[in-house]
Amino acid sequence: MRLNVTINGEPRQADDVWEGESLLYVLRERLGLPGSKNACEQGECGSCTVYLDDVPVCACLVAAGQAEGRGVRTVEGLADGDTLDPVQQSFVDAGAVQCGFCTPGLVVAAHDLLNRVPDPSDEEIREALAGNLCRCTGYEKILDAVRAVAKGGVA
Repeated sequence: MRLNVTINGEPRQADDVWEGESLLYVLRERLGLPGSKNACEQGECGSCTVYLDDVPVCACLVAAGQAEGRGVRTVEGLADGDTLDPVQQSFVDAGAVQCGFCTPGLVVAAHDLLNRVPDPSDEEIREALAGNLCRCTGYEKILDAVRAVAKGGVA
């Protein structure tokens, strides 16, 4: 099938897509958007989190056919050209990025939280990021990055 989807504000097409192929596979392998990471392929780690019609989803669990005619925003789409989104910049500044595998999903999850709750409590931050696993950072710098954006700046 031909998949027609709007990605990061631009209409895109992918040909010869099997309806059961994951959205993550289409993004990474067919459309050249490697930001979302492929780790568990079971929706357990959060590294592939993207927005689908403004709702965060694990792209590994979304069949490509489900994205037909819909809007997808990836971690690449959060930046404005060469200017990082405040959440992205804060992750860099706070040292919340180590191996980077979890970072795209955490950034999208934090971005979503801060859009819904501009000044979240630590409990709200932890709850919003609970579906994202990180094996390197110990999480404190990630929390620092989110707190910094909530306070109106970057870490």
